[in-house]
Amino acid sequence: MPRVVHPIEQESFRRLRTRLDTSHFPPLTRAVVERVIHSAADLGYAADLVTDEQALERAHAALHAGAPVVVDVEMVAAGITRRDTVCRLKDAKSGPGLTRSAHAIRLAYEDVGPGALWVIGCAPTALEELLTLNADPALVIGLPVGFVGAAESKAALRESGLPAVSNVSEKGGSAVAAAALNALLYHPVSKAFGPSKEKS
Repeated sequence: MPRVVHPIEQESFRRLRTRLDTSHFPPLTRAVVERVIHSAADLGYAADLVTDEQALERAHAALHAGAPVVVDVEMVAAGITRRDTVCRLKDAKSGPGLTRSAHAIRLAYEDVGPGALWVIGCAPTALEELLTLNADPALVIGLPVGFVGAAESKAALRESGLPAVSNVSEKGGSAVAAAALNALLYHPVSKAFGPSKEKS
């Protein structure tokens, strides 16, 4: 069923594009950048986000083929529409050298195995733990927020060579991480590799 875009959202994207030219981005990168900016009302993400169009193309295909989506916290899950997600934080326990968020990632990997899309918008330790696993992800959206470990964990993600969406600065959060995943969900399969004509 096609997604119905509310007029307020259409107007929001129209205003965004009057303030920032996104036409030079390839289609899926543009979709991610615009939706992240829209979620935070922060034009700075256009220069802060790090993406790769080919990785997004593969992730888009995997997502629309039914690959599981794992999130680090329920706030990320709440922001993702049109797709069920896996979140094991309620079942996780902290221990020596292990945060609840990191344990939740271990539990989720036991559930989904390789090939999932991972959306981390809260805890840097969740992203750090994911990087220790042989998760073979379809994509890692690594946008945790904070003054301790966030920028470092995202730098480690980029250095890992895994297919990823990240950003350079300390900013991030559940809303922007969910927005990045939603951008891939909303982008039609038939238009994934052609010029983007979407209004939102």
